[in-house]
Parts: sequence; structure tokens; C-alpha cells
Amino acid sequence: MPFRKFTALAIVTSIFLTGCSVVDRWVYRPDINQGNYVTKEAIDLLQVGQSKDQVVFIMGSPMLTSVFGDNIWYYVFRQQPQHGELSQITYSIYFDQMGIVTDIKTSALEGSQTLEEMNRQGISDPIETKSDDYNESLPPSSAESE
Repeated sequence: MPFRKFTALAIVTSIFLTGCSVVDRWVYRPDINQGNYVTKEAIDLLQVGQSKDQVVFIMGSPMLTSVFGDNIWYYVFRQQPQHGELSQITYSIYFDQMGIVTDIKTSALEGSQTLEEMNRQGISDPIETKSDDYNESLPPSSAESE
């Protein structure tokens, strides 16, 4: 009898000590994307010698700028899938006094996925290229062919 009480107490105590970690994978967690959504195509278009306007056209507005002036722009792409590992890539774009790109540097958190792997995740693309109105605005023959 005391052995059964001890066993039951041990089981209940171990359940309380483990908390929710046992069922952690069953709990829904949303995908978290933060910062600038960066694609390989945008990075390929980025080159030394471009103006600030060209960089904004390609990459969008920077997430951060240098505290000591407007000569360094930071584009941060951070992604954490539901129960996956955190990945972050930062692109630092350096400008001269005339607003021309002089250097482009890339850094990533240790253990982060590459940009291609981050974009291949099952996470939805935050930039919708075609709206529902797109097919409605096309003539009937064009809308059916897509």
C-alpha cells in the first residue's frame, strides 16, 4: 500500500515538474517574420555605385539607419517558423557623402539558414503580387488561361 502511494506521488510530481513541455509541440505557435522581407532577386540587383533612391526602389525602406548620420542602412530579415530555429540575416549598406553605395556587408546569426532556405519555408509571402481583383480586371479569355 505505501509503495502504491509513493508511486502515485512520484508520477504526479513528475507531471507537475515537466509542466507543459511534454505537450509543447501540440501547442499552436504562429510563424514570426520580422524586419524587411528580402529576396535573392533583390540582393542580386543591389550593386556598389547605386544611389539611395535605387536602393530604396530595390530593397524598400531600411529597418534601421546609422545613429551618426544617414550613411549606413540596415535591412534585417528575421524569421522563426512555428517550432523551428530562429534565423536572421542583416544586410548593411554603406553610402558615401554623395549618397552612393560604397560597400554591402552581410551578417547572419550563428546557425541561421541561408536566404534561399528562409524563403523556401512554408511561411506565407507577406508581399502579395496578385490581388483577387487581378483576374476580374482581365478579359475573359486571359483570366481563363491563368
